[in-house]
Amino acid sequence: MAEISANTTQLQMLLDEGSDAAYEQLLSIAYGRLHKLARRMLRDFPKLRRWENTDDVFQSAALRLVRSLSEVRPESVRQFFGLAATQIRRTLIDLARHHYGPEGQAAHHASRAGNERAGNAESPETLASWAEFHERVGRLPEDDREVFQLLWYSGTTQRQAAELLGLSERTVLRRYHRAKLALREAMRGD
Repeated sequence: MAEISANTTQLQMLLDEGSDAAYEQLLSIAYGRLHKLARRMLRDFPKLRRWENTDDVFQSAALRLVRSLSEVRPESVRQFFGLAATQIRRTLIDLARHHYGPEGQAAHHASRAGNERAGNAESPETLASWAEFHERVGRLPEDDREVFQLLWYSGTTQRQAAELLGLSERTVLRRYHRAKLALREAMRGD
């Protein structure tokens, strides 16, 4: 992700002026993150690659973000990245439901792509679980959700998140760990 911390004050000044240049710069940063998330999602789910490609997933998330910006003009860099993270999360939920919901084509299709999910045992193991995971992120307490979205969806560092939120790095880390613990416990409870 582009270096946010060096530009936060400058971007905020541009947002305060209502500059389209600020939105273009923020969109450029968000687009990079959206594309990385799409690539990671597809890499981790071989069966999903049968139905989607990285650019399609990226385009869906980007269009959703641009549409939301036509309705809402964030007043701060913090609000912008919160909106971007929310749109990323919603796109991932919709994608999982579309393909693996009760009427989804992938839910009723035999595939020989191998394991549904390779790798990290702590991550949700199916697309349905990913949808539930993203929905549960939306249910986190606001402070924890804001930090989690910045670090996980927007790809900011702890230092960048602390700067955007006006918090210490230790507070950001504490909220992030609290959010991860709540998500882990919620996913295990199912």
